[in-house]
Amino acid sequence: MHPMMKPALRRAWRDRQTVQFGVTPAHAVVMGPVDTATGSFLELLDGTRGLPLLREEARAMGLPDGLVEALVRRLTAAGVLDDPGAGGPAADALRGRTGEVERLRPDLASLSVLHPEPGAAARKLAVRRLARVQVRGAGRVGAAVAAVLAASGVGRVDVLDGGCATAGDVAPGGLPDHSVGERRDLAARQLVRRSAPGKPPGAGESRGSAVGEPPLSLVIVAPRDGLAAYAPDAVTAEPWMATGTPHLYAGVIEATGLVGPLVLPGGTACAGCLARVRADHDAGWPRMLAQWRSGRGARAVPACDLALATTVAGLTAAHALSFLDGELPASTGARWEAALPLLDWRPERITPHQDCPCGAAGPRRGERVAGTGAPHDTMAG
Repeated sequence: MHPMMKPALRRAWRDRQTVQFGVTPAHAVVMGPVDTATGSFLELLDGTRGLPLLREEARAMGLPDGLVEALVRRLTAAGVLDDPGAGGPAADALRGRTGEVERLRPDLASLSVLHPEPGAAARKLAVRRLARVQVRGAGRVGAAVAAVLAASGVGRVDVLDGGCATAGDVAPGGLPDHSVGERRDLAARQLVRRSAPGKPPGAGESRGSAVGEPPLSLVIVAPRDGLAAYAPDAVTAEPWMATGTPHLYAGVIEATGLVGPLVLPGGTACAGCLARVRADHDAGWPRMLAQWRSGRGARAVPACDLALATTVAGLTAAHALSFLDGELPASTGARWEAALPLLDWRPERITPHQDCPCGAAGPRRGERVAGTGAPHDTMAG
C-alpha cells in the first residue's frame, strides 16, 4: 500500500489540534486531536511511499512506533485516504492508458470523494469503461447526454435517431453546425467518438458477452419531441421490460424540463404505470394523449429552450453515471421537473400501478403467490 491523502479533499486546520478534510457538509470529515508532529507527517502521505519507508520517516521525526499503522487505519476509516495502486486488475489496466487517465483525472477525484475506500475511484471508472448505454434521441438533449457520457468514461455509447440534423439541433456540447444535413445518428456517433477520452474497449473486455456486443447497461430515452418523454409509450418500452433493461426518460416539452423516471423493470413504476396513474386522476388524459401523439395541431418546431435543454442533459447524464456507478439516483421511480422561468426543480414520485403487468406493485388481490396455496391479499396488514 502507498497511502495518499485524497487530493480532492482540501485540508484546513480548525484549531491547533483539529484538522478538517473537505469543504462541503456532504463530504467534509473532521479529525482530532492531531498534534503538530503528526500534522507534519500527513504531508508525507502523497502516494510515493510504501509503509516501510513511512515507518522510517516517522521514526526520524521522533514519532512513536505503531503510529503509522494506526494513522493509516484511522484515515482509511474516515474515507480520506487513497491508494494509487489499488482497485484490482481492471483499475490497473485503466492506469495503463495514460492519456485516457489524464483526461479523466477530475472524474477520478470526484469518485474518490463519493466512494471512501482506497482504490474505489479507479475501480468505478474501470466499470464505467465496460458499460454500454443506448441513447434514443440526438436532439438538443440526447446528443449532449451521449457526449457527456462518452467523455465521462462510459466505454460504449450508442445513439439512435432518424432523419437529418437541422440547424435547430445544433447546440454547445451537442451536434456541431457542420453536421446540419447529415444523418442525425451518424452525426451523433461522430460526436461520441470525438468526446471519448480513448478508444472503446475491445470485444475481449466486454462484460457478460463472450462474443459480439455487451448487454445494455442502460437505455436513455431523450426524444427530440419531449412528449415522448413526458408521456412515454409503454409499447416502446416492452423490449426493455422483457429483458430487464433499466431505462431513464428525459427531455424538454414546451418550457418544462424533466429527468426521470429511472425504470428498474419489475422493481419501480414503468411507462405503463405512469399512463394508468394519470388516467385514474384525469379521465380526459387518454383522449388528449391520443390526439397529441397523432400530431394533430402540432407545430413544426417543438419548443426547446437551449439553456434548459443543456441543464436537462447534464442532470440526465449525472443520474445515469450515478446508476452505472452502482447507486440509485433520485430519479429512480420518480420524475424531476423544472419549468421556466423560475427553474424550481420538484420531484414527483411515480407509484407502481396495481393493474400494470410490469409487476412493480406486487401481486394483485386474489393472485396466487409463487410457492403458496393461498391467494395474497395486498390489503392485509
